[in-house]
Amino acid sequence: MEVDSSFYRLPETETFTRWRNATPDGFVFAVKMSRYLTHIKRQREPYEPVSRFAERVAGLGEKLGAILLQLPPTLQVDVELLEATLRALCQVGRVAVEFRHDSWFCDDVCALLQRHGAALCLADNMGPKTPMWKTADWGYVRFHAGKAQPSPCYGRQALATWAGRIGELWPNDEDVYAYFNNDTNACAPRDANTFIKQLDRG
Repeated sequence: MEVDSSFYRLPETETFTRWRNATPDGFVFAVKMSRYLTHIKRQREPYEPVSRFAERVAGLGEKLGAILLQLPPTLQVDVELLEATLRALCQVGRVAVEFRHDSWFCDDVCALLQRHGAALCLADNMGPKTPMWKTADWGYVRFHAGKAQPSPCYGRQALATWAGRIGELWPNDEDVYAYFNNDTNACAPRDANTFIKQLDRG
């Protein structure tokens, strides 16, 4: 499960603990980093917001699967800022980074992600929006909107193509987190089920 609400308002530790206790063994959460770090501070001085985030998500214990760091679309590449953020955040858990400005897709950033074992979040919005980089031994994919009807549903062929991409990048024994979001017509459950079947065929 991807927790998006933490981006807007970081839950208290007790809330994360309640979620951990209410879910079955093997269930994991991906938690979106607070916008205070990404959109307000724009990655400057990351240690205090990361420390607060770490204290809260500790309530999930072993059910913290990954942390999603989504950068604003107006934030252009700054390798030093990202280096400081990853140095702090990768101590908390697995980190996936979703870039929304094309300037980030350069060799220096790819190498930086690899050094920290952070995953590039592969994003799709009416088609792939990121390079197909494998920067960690695990993956993270976000499906924002497909081209099928009703919008924003995904078609079978698009999902089969993505299943093939994921299979090429990560063998069966490596973890890949994949989420369908921004769903206004209840496409996500259907698309997720279709996608799982495509992966099983691979």
